[in-house]
Amino acid sequence: MEYTNPFDNPQGRFYILQNAQQQYSLWPEQCALPAGWQVMCEPQPTAQCNAWLEAHWHALTPSNYAQ
Repeated sequence: MEYTNPFDNPQGRFYILQNAQQQYSLWPEQCALPAGWQVMCEPQPTAQCNAWLEAHWHALTPSNYAQ
């Protein structure tokens, strides 16, 4: 099956990106990197990305979130 949306491809390889609020995003390797995000990990399969995120991402709220 061919995927028209690169974010939906289970065989895709993804960067792990982080923004200034210390939030993370998986980003398809074939797409241009968005401004304001830095690469935390080079492209890898989704399962490896999810394992990395589980080990490193401890809070869902942005770092600038005022409670």
